[in-house]
Amino acid sequence: MVFLKKAAVLGLVLATAACTNPDRFGAGGADAGASGAAGAGANTGVVSPASDPTSPVYFSQTIGDRVLFAVDTSTLTPAGQQTLIGQAQWLNQNTDYQAIVEGHADEQGTREYNIALGNRRANAVREFLVSQGVNSTRLRVISYGKERPIEVCASEACYSQNRRAVTVIAAGGLS
Repeated sequence: MVFLKKAAVLGLVLATAACTNPDRFGAGGADAGASGAAGAGANTGVVSPASDPTSPVYFSQTIGDRVLFAVDTSTLTPAGQQTLIGQAQWLNQNTDYQAIVEGHADEQGTREYNIALGNRRANAVREFLVSQGVNSTRLRVISYGKERPIEVCASEACYSQNRRAVTVIAAGGLS
């Protein structure tokens, strides 16, 4: 019995270690320069991705990578439009990046309905970004419907966070 407990703990440790590989994005990836002396508070002269206005981290944290929708709609709110204006400006200034717009829905309704609703939401965002001058060839849409919730519970507070479109930034071409 003790052997099984030790094996389980060892397996958990190994699995956790595999998930925290600092070089998981390759040399110079998203976590480059974030370990070692910089983590200990030393001034290395490396700019934090969150403060670099050309980084995807800046895009998601400062500009905003998501817009929320009302129940059963794909109509952009005024707040959503303001976020998308910022996204379009960033994309127009950083032309080396592509974007995938992910459409999502809350867990209410059928899988098929929510996939279609997520698609309409993602396309509404794409069309708005194109209307703001972003080249349509740099944008792709995908719908996850209710399959990827960020909140799981049976309340409006959770549902409202899941009714969203998220713009995911990627360097280079889209596959």
